[in-house]
Amino acid sequence: MATRNGDYMILNGKLVPFAEARIHCLSPAITSSVNVFEGLRAYWNPEDEQLHVFRLEEHLARLEYSARVMRIGAHPWDRDTLREMVCELLRVNEARESVHMRIHLYVDEDGFMTATEPVGMFISCVFRPSTRQSREGCTAQVSSWTRLTDNSGPPRVKSSANYFNGRLAAIQAKQDGYDNAILLTPEGHVSEGPGACIFLIRDGVPSTPDRSQHILESITRDTLITGFSEWFGNPVQERAIGRSELYAAQEVFFCGTGNEITPVIGIDGLAVGEGRVGPITAALQERYFAIASGRDAAHPEWRTPVYGRP
Repeated sequence: MATRNGDYMILNGKLVPFAEARIHCLSPAITSSVNVFEGLRAYWNPEDEQLHVFRLEEHLARLEYSARVMRIGAHPWDRDTLREMVCELLRVNEARESVHMRIHLYVDEDGFMTATEPVGMFISCVFRPSTRQSREGCTAQVSSWTRLTDNSGPPRVKSSANYFNGRLAAIQAKQDGYDNAILLTPEGHVSEGPGACIFLIRDGVPSTPDRSQHILESITRDTLITGFSEWFGNPVQERAIGRSELYAAQEVFFCGTGNEITPVIGIDGLAVGEGRVGPITAALQERYFAIASGRDAAHPEWRTPVYGRP
């Protein structure tokens, strides 16, 4: 199934046709990347004919934090308003399949780099199914580009400006024949991929870079840390990871709202494990999607149902 845009978006609190969702070309959001955003997924459950937005509350809380750090000014779209707008947009677009959404807050009109207002917002809705790579795995290159740091462009802030770093690494990897990239910290530790956190499984023990390794404090990462303990009784080690450990791992995967759980089957020309999706990653995927869609009733607080709401 191909990716397609929903017929409608929300721009500054109002429903507009997709083609009419525009902002000024001289807005600080464009000229200085003064914007923050959240990517969301909603999963369709055909058994109960319900669409569930996954971990909406945590995404809205992180959006508030990012806006605070980026000094996005006052605006009328509080958490309750945004929650209802997300659900309204899904209903208007008659979503009956899995959807990827984005909420953006940005500085609009034609201000300078230090402008904090006026604030604009939009919410998008894209019908984006899981990718082939999430099913079959991808290859990755350890990038020559270094991950940006908390004192230069804090990665825990989800701003479009930070994705330039990952874009450079991803383009280099594709030009060199890989599907994706892995960025290292200035100290040489594993940080994350472009727009995705990373886990490795070595001798049965799952590990992921800790929060001091210039990572986004990923909501999917948090979900899987909880999941490893609850579903498999296998706590995750959050720690510094050396580059060469990647070559010793039996399984590696990226994770994030957009990437979901994407197995890595080769790094720098070396096979990860047997060069195919590993059994632990496959089991993790199965449980993750069951909970996100509501087919598994665990953690109902992670799911916001769309249909049947006022």
